[in-house]
Amino acid sequence: MSRRPWTEGTPASVLLATDLSVRCDRALDRAAQLAGEWQALLVGVNVLEGAQAPDLVLGWVGDRDDASLARFAEQQLQEDLSGLDVQVRLRVERGEPVQSIAKAARETGSALVITGVASNALWGRLLLGSTVELLARQLPQPLLVVRRRPRGRYERILVATDFSDSSRHALHAAACYFPDRELVLYHATEAPMSDRMERVIDERARQHIEEGDYAAFLAAGELPEEVRKRTRIVIEQGSLAASLNHYVREHGVDLVVMGTHGRSGLMNVLLGSAASELLQWVPCDTLIVRAPRADD
Repeated sequence: MSRRPWTEGTPASVLLATDLSVRCDRALDRAAQLAGEWQALLVGVNVLEGAQAPDLVLGWVGDRDDASLARFAEQQLQEDLSGLDVQVRLRVERGEPVQSIAKAARETGSALVITGVASNALWGRLLLGSTVELLARQLPQPLLVVRRRPRGRYERILVATDFSDSSRHALHAAACYFPDRELVLYHATEAPMSDRMERVIDERARQHIEEGDYAAFLAAGELPEEVRKRTRIVIEQGSLAASLNHYVREHGVDLVVMGTHGRSGLMNVLLGSAASELLQWVPCDTLIVRAPRADD
């Protein structure tokens, strides 16, 4: 796997991590839609943990041996992914979820990992609490967290930026995965708010950012000209979470793309105890892109 999976264009394989419950149906539908759009292989993965809780899908199996558990899981996975108009491959893993998902993604050459949420909480035990952080830190592949029911392809895509290398990687990923879509590069500055709490930034401050940080951001990267042409900058004042939440709702954004960390600390909200809080703030699907590291 390349240290930057998104540099190779649209994925040839995507991986759906599912706990086999109804709460993963939206993620499954989105995975099928993307696999169809990209003509990619869809790999469905279920991880059997060492101790199955009674409320999990396979809890009814009881104290069966590993082979029985794997057989029941594969059967359920087969039923869930049957009838899709895409090529499908099934995998049942046993062990620690993050390591098992990373292994499956690596071995199948999947350039995107897809998961789901339900009831404003991360689903099941698979992505509970710090597991999102661990996936974002450890996966070379971008991580797509699905929240909404798919109603077609992603059309309105926003890339959150603090003009760091991390957010530049996020922009590259969005540009490669969605090559024919306009991209909104969104920046929130912590400038003092007006008395009316407006998010509108004054023209002088906007010009300073566009001619400074934004220009340097584009110059430092090697974005193709076609990407620059279909990317427009939006600058508002206020906290990233609150301002971005308003913008997403007001403009019907389908997908928010974010890096895992940044120079200003704004992106660091993705990597700590606030991970699930941020996912609740953003009312649409979220694509988390980890910056490549030399040791990958």
